[in-house]
Amino acid sequence: MMLPRLLSVIESPTHPELSDFYQRLKLEHTQVNSMRKAISQAKKQPPDFIVAEFFYGYGNNYAGVNISNLDVLLYTLQRYSPDTRVIVMVEKQERQYVDKLNEIFPLFAVLQHPVNTQQLEALLTKTEQ
Repeated sequence: MMLPRLLSVIESPTHPELSDFYQRLKLEHTQVNSMRKAISQAKKQPPDFIVAEFFYGYGNNYAGVNISNLDVLLYTLQRYSPDTRVIVMVEKQERQYVDKLNEIFPLFAVLQHPVNTQQLEALLTKTEQ
């Protein structure tokens, strides 16, 4: 039996270190530190879950066309891994912007910091999509 695959994208210190937690849940866990690496990994080996943080594009290079740091990854998933369930972690002050992203790319779940493992476990062990 194959273990469910989880890809965590850790781009900031606010993303909790959860490797031991994922191992306890018997997930095959891969961790990357950039969207470029996440996209490459998702193309090679589509994950069942992705856990990543949301960062709104305040006037930076992706604020014009894209809403956040996740847009390009989510576009890629539509083609290479449409069944991947994306769990987004977000700071309270940016929570409102996730809804804009969710209108374009349906997200599996949005968790506001501080994220606790009980919330995450309930999502990762959910059998229905």
